[in-house]
Amino acid sequence: MSTEHLLDDRPLTPLRTLANKVPEVTAYFWIIKVLTTGMGETASDFLARLLGPVPAVALGGLALAASLAVQFAVRRYIAWVYWTAVVMVSVFGTMAADVLHVGLGVPYLVSTPLFLAVLTAVFALWYAVERTLSIHGIRTRRRETFYWAAVLATFALGTAAGDLTATVGFGYFGSVVLFAVAICVPAFAHRFAALNAVTAFWAAYVITRPLGASLADWMALGHARGGLGLGLGPVTLAWTAAIVCFVGYLAVSRRDVQR
Repeated sequence: MSTEHLLDDRPLTPLRTLANKVPEVTAYFWIIKVLTTGMGETASDFLARLLGPVPAVALGGLALAASLAVQFAVRRYIAWVYWTAVVMVSVFGTMAADVLHVGLGVPYLVSTPLFLAVLTAVFALWYAVERTLSIHGIRTRRRETFYWAAVLATFALGTAAGDLTATVGFGYFGSVVLFAVAICVPAFAHRFAALNAVTAFWAAYVITRPLGASLADWMALGHARGGLGLGLGPVTLAWTAAIVCFVGYLAVSRRDVQR
C-alpha cells in the first residue's frame, strides 16, 4: 500500500514536538516484521526451556519495559531503537499467549478471540480519542502509547492464532501456507476492492505474526512435530542475525525514515 494513503493530515491537539516515531511502510518493513515474529517465537520457547517459564517471563518483561522506555525517550524514529522494541514485544507477546495456554490452561479457541477482543478494544479507544489509526501521525506520547498497546495486542493475538491452526490439523507448514495466502487478502482488497489503507495495514500487521511464528516453528521443531528439526537456538540466532543485517542497513541508508 502506498505512503500517501496512510498519511494523516488531521491536526494534533497536543503540541506537536516529536518527529514521527515509526518507520515508513516499505518492503523492508514487512521483511523485518516477519523476521521479528519468528525470532520472538523461538526465542521465547528457548528461554523458557533454558531458564524456566517464570524467570523467562520476568526477564522478558524487564527487557520489554527497558526497550519501550528507550523508544519513548527518543524524539524521532531510530531504526535500532524501534526494532529492538518490536523484538521484545514479540518475545513477551509470545510469552503472554503461552502463559494463558500452558500456565492457566486456557484453550487457544478461547485465547484467540480473547486477544482479538483486547485488540478491538485498543483500536476502539484509540480511534475514539484520536479519530485516526494511521501510523503516519505517531507524533505525541498519547498516540505512541496507543500504537504500542496495539502492537503488543497484535503479537499476542497472532501467537494464539498461529498455535491454534497448528494444533487443529494444519500443522506448522500448513499454517505457513494458510497465513501466506491470508496476508495477500488485505493487500489485494486494498488494491482492487477499495479497502481502506489503514484497515489493510493493520490486518496485514496482525497476520505477519502467525506467519513468521509458524515458519520459525516449522524450521526449529523436530520431525515428530512436523518440523525440520533445526533447533530453537540455531533458528533464533539465524533470524536474529538477519534482523541485525536489515536494521543495520536501514540505520545507515535511512530508507525507511518518513519524510
